[in-house]
Amino acid sequence: MGETWIRIVTAQTPTNIAVIKYWGKRDETLILPINDSISVTLDPDHLCTTTTVAVSPSFERDRMWLNGKEISLAGGRYQNCLREIRNRATDIEDEEKGVEIAKKDWEKLHVHIASYNNFPTAAGLASSAAGFACLVFALAKLMNLKEDQEKLSAIARQGSGSACRSLYGGFVKWIMGKNDDGSDSRAVQLADEKHWNDLVILIAVVSSRQKETSSTTGMRDSVETSMLLKHRAEEVVPKRIREMEEAIKSRDFPTFAHLSCADSNQFHAVCLDTSPPIFYMNDTSHRIISIVEKWNHAEGTPQVR
Repeated sequence: MGETWIRIVTAQTPTNIAVIKYWGKRDETLILPINDSISVTLDPDHLCTTTTVAVSPSFERDRMWLNGKEISLAGGRYQNCLREIRNRATDIEDEEKGVEIAKKDWEKLHVHIASYNNFPTAAGLASSAAGFACLVFALAKLMNLKEDQEKLSAIARQGSGSACRSLYGGFVKWIMGKNDDGSDSRAVQLADEKHWNDLVILIAVVSSRQKETSSTTGMRDSVETSMLLKHRAEEVVPKRIREMEEAIKSRDFPTFAHLSCADSNQFHAVCLDTSPPIFYMNDTSHRIISIVEKWNHAEGTPQVR
């Protein structure tokens, strides 16, 4: 291989909003959830991550910049994703640029990653989901992986659980799986982005500040201390998943709205049932909920959730 070439790939991935939420892991390292979840993927023109990845023999080490600031790649989640992608890399022959990369060469080549979110990071808008999904997708293109979206979702999951759902558009289910190695914990698309064209999602950013309690810490505390979480995962969510799948299939907005609201309320109840309690809503959040409830009551049928 020559020493002057560079190969670059850019990808864009939207964030997703869960309507049946993922909260709690049964395996912290592999990021295996304690329940199934369902989300809606947002329009990439509105909330998305754009990631550019590059490889060159001149790069001395792996490096990454997030929103213009260099961050460390030493964390286990980044390393898990990089390792899984490199293990699946294949040969590349780019005649136009005169670049040939053999499968074995990927072990010693380094990458540079530049990622940008067009929305607040770590503020409750699933920035890590969009970020790791975009990272995995871009690296897969860079290293010429042959895996399909479902298998890539299992890799993205090891970076951020909800990232597995951002690899698809439309409505997506993350199947928790049963295997200890996580091989059956991956995302599948329930319906594409054209399935429910008149469904509109409004995002109200009530605070752009970073969350006081990270999702990782919050989930760990909930698993260890909340009895309500155990009841939710074992008794409540399985039934809601079935009902939500049917509501999406039939485009039944009243049921869709009721389930989304009930699940959101229960999620925040679990947070309050956690020790120490977790607060993800503020006064503005509560006022918006009150307005929505009054609007729906006045109309006699759900207008918004």
